[in-house]
Amino acid sequence: MADRYPPVPYEDVRYGGQDRNPAIQLFGRRFFADQTVAELLVELLLVAVSEKRIGGNSVSSIQGAFQTAVFPAISLLRNWPQGLALEYSAKARLNLKLFSFLGASRVDTRHKTHRDHKRELLQQLSKTERLSVSSGTDRNEVLRTLENLFLGFQGVGGNRTWCAQSFLPVTTELLAGESIWRETRARAKNVDSWMDALSCFSHSQQIFLARGGELLYLQICNVLRQEPVEIERWSKDAGLGLLPREYLPDQLRDVLGSALMSVLRSCPDAVGQLASFIDTGVDADTTAHTDTPDGELRFTACGWCSGESWPEGLLFAVELLRVCEATMDPIEKLELLEIACALQLLRSLCAQSARHAPLAGNEVKSLNPFGFVWALSDPEGQHAVVKQISRRCVNAVERLIHDAIRIPEIRSIVAAQKRDDEGHGRRWKDPYGEADSRYGHKLFVTVAKRIGLIVPKRGAGARFVLNDRLLRYLVIALVRPGERMTYETFKQLLFAHYGIAADDTMLGRACEWCGTKRLSTIGGATDSWMIEMLDAAGMLLKLSDSCSLVCNPFGDGGNKQ
Repeated sequence: MADRYPPVPYEDVRYGGQDRNPAIQLFGRRFFADQTVAELLVELLLVAVSEKRIGGNSVSSIQGAFQTAVFPAISLLRNWPQGLALEYSAKARLNLKLFSFLGASRVDTRHKTHRDHKRELLQQLSKTERLSVSSGTDRNEVLRTLENLFLGFQGVGGNRTWCAQSFLPVTTELLAGESIWRETRARAKNVDSWMDALSCFSHSQQIFLARGGELLYLQICNVLRQEPVEIERWSKDAGLGLLPREYLPDQLRDVLGSALMSVLRSCPDAVGQLASFIDTGVDADTTAHTDTPDGELRFTACGWCSGESWPEGLLFAVELLRVCEATMDPIEKLELLEIACALQLLRSLCAQSARHAPLAGNEVKSLNPFGFVWALSDPEGQHAVVKQISRRCVNAVERLIHDAIRIPEIRSIVAAQKRDDEGHGRRWKDPYGEADSRYGHKLFVTVAKRIGLIVPKRGAGARFVLNDRLLRYLVIALVRPGERMTYETFKQLLFAHYGIAADDTMLGRACEWCGTKRLSTIGGATDSWMIEMLDAAGMLLKLSDSCSLVCNPFGDGGNKQ
């Protein structure tokens, strides 16, 4: 079974704890099908910027709250207190969400107390002297403009209740935890005031911010606690060509933390100041009730990731760093960071599965460093042979993940659950249906289709492809900003980072991995479509018929040591 990081207590898997699910036992707590790609990034950044602590007040001050540092100190990561979880204090920002989203939410989700409080909030905002407007300007018109401004930062959840929606993470003041309105409880209590209604919001259910971003954050922490010699050895064996700042934990911690914060500072300061003013400027009681209900900060405990997952965590950290340091439009950068999170989820599922249940008859050492392959076909599907290889590869990935959560160690736990349930007269429910559909191989296909890595979205014949946005991300993530590398090196890094196979040689390996005979030739020019896409995107420099350079134009070209 996978080692846990942080070393939190192992939940009793017999009585319905989250760790009861076979997929969570292997992959960590948790990647979940209901969490959107955008919410993976929101939750990752939310943990990064929030005040954090370890194990509440039960440890010494050096291991207690460490404020808003993006990542804990290396010494703490390497000496994590046994049995204690990482906790973070996410702000609810109910007033800001109410102000921004209520008017655009479904009418049937607008409780009377919500409508009344928004009217009161608008009245107080229109009267406050802190809202300065020029003479002759209608204050109500200014407030309507501000409402439209913040509605424009709506990130995900437009069809949900207003409080369950999220902002684009363009600034720290727009990052908020998940809040769920419990309509049934409100009806039972017959609430008729906003302060009574506040007791009917849940801030701990994690239905949409479902711990996937937490797991990604913990994977980076898991990397930072590794010994530099071990990281350097692995990265050299994998042929990654990393700089010291990209693999030495003390340097990587600092530069990645600064890079993530730079993304959240790309929006004008006035937006964050306005957000804070709307949320707390005229109604501090709501914030006190949601964020400090007992006079102290409300903390949420993170789950855990597999201790074995640090190699893919290393690549994720490096890719995040390169995207954050690219010189480009802030909104486009956020879109690429969302792709980074989605691809890391997919890579994590495959890498952890390959560690525990490699496909029979295939040597992991002959593949990419993780032991899996994603065989690409051309987007139009014109190369019939490659198209068939790609389809077989999708099926092989699904089989890999399916088999991994059924290894004997997990099977024995499931069998013990069944015996225990039946022995105590409880109804037994086989957990594998949910494990496959919401945490396992169907999760892989679902997320891959969301970002366009697998087509078609519906119907048979699923295969791996790249769209323009994915290819753009891969260039930025694999080629440092402002630098260039040969096309052959780029393809090697695609294979090393993601097991992505596009040319004859790599597709031959994909055939072997899928359990079919390696073809001596696949027809040639299997990657011509990729060359054309890179050229059309302005990311390819052709030196000759046999040599081309892949360029990342989003930087100053300076080498960072």
